[in-house]
Amino acid sequence: MRRVFSATCLAFLAGLPLLTASGFLEPAAAQDRRDHERARAALEAGQIRPLSELLTEVERRFRGRVIEADLDRDDGQWLYEFKILPPNGRVFRVELDAQTGQVIRTFGSVQERSAQERAGGPGVAERR
Repeated sequence: MRRVFSATCLAFLAGLPLLTASGFLEPAAAQDRRDHERARAALEAGQIRPLSELLTEVERRFRGRVIEADLDRDDGQWLYEFKILPPNGRVFRVELDAQTGQVIRTFGSVQERSAQERAGGPGVAERR
């Protein structure tokens, strides 16, 4: 059993440079750089709104703090996905159209702020 495992490992490691050179296993830094360049181009082309704008809107509309934000392209549509940690500790997710800011869907036990809380801005509910 041990020799099979070793042979499998050696075969994988021998093929690793080929996979990397062909782009199958590219370094994470290169992928991150391309993702950043694609996001910048989409922003400059008006295909997405700035993250800072939508982050402010999300924290104003929903109770809690955004703990993670991702930008993805799904079937030609740019989407922001926000993970939010509300006061009760149960993380929920909100997916927005990155161009319009419209909520596409939510996941989990979503907690929206009341109109009164929204008028006070982010953090009003947590200060009470």
